[in-house]
Amino acid sequence: MSLRRRIETSKTVAAGLGALGWGYLAFCDRNTDWQVEGLTDLQDALSEGPILLVMWHSRSVMGAIHWPVADGPLSSLYNRSPVGRISGAVQRRAGLQAVEMSRTRSNRSASREVLRRFRDGVSIGMTGDGPLGPAHEVLDAPLDWARTLGAPVFCYAFSTTRGRQLNTWDKMLVPLPFGRGAKVFARFDGTLPRRATGAELEATREALRCFMDTTTARADALVGKAAES
Repeated sequence: MSLRRRIETSKTVAAGLGALGWGYLAFCDRNTDWQVEGLTDLQDALSEGPILLVMWHSRSVMGAIHWPVADGPLSSLYNRSPVGRISGAVQRRAGLQAVEMSRTRSNRSASREVLRRFRDGVSIGMTGDGPLGPAHEVLDAPLDWARTLGAPVFCYAFSTTRGRQLNTWDKMLVPLPFGRGAKVFARFDGTLPRRATGAELEATREALRCFMDTTTARADALVGKAAES
């Protein structure tokens, strides 16, 4: 049986690989000199209730470790692909409440579970461009959740002077230890009515895309890097 098939069928295999991934990322986190921006604003918002956290897939690998678990729980979403299952295992290791979402089937049951958790005070975290892209394009899911929840929306990004961009659809940034890093949380001021028109939806999509790009560029600027293209 191939490794891919083992990951798809065995929670034990996915959990084991997730433990290795979490160990590596935690090692990088401990051995990076981090500059943090916006954490106090996030903590202030969490003191009043749960929020919706969005990030680009390319800058998501450190998101679980950088979430301030002590200030409030986070229900993270992942898909059931091999990479997604490993990511879910990493998220659980970091103390998040990971929820598996299907790429091909109805997620009605999973969505109800996420909503139940939100009403119990659990924030929701997701990638703006989903598990498959297109890269840096805001998909419908974060807009739908923002409209349904009516909660504050925060964007997250990290950058580092020592890292490697993978040859993947999103050019994912994976950190290396012993560098300088930046992690940024920024509150999105745009709003989306529950019964938004098509024009309002598209205007908010573009505003959120620009804001997420700006948040990512800010993280890059804090470590002296040019913004990614």
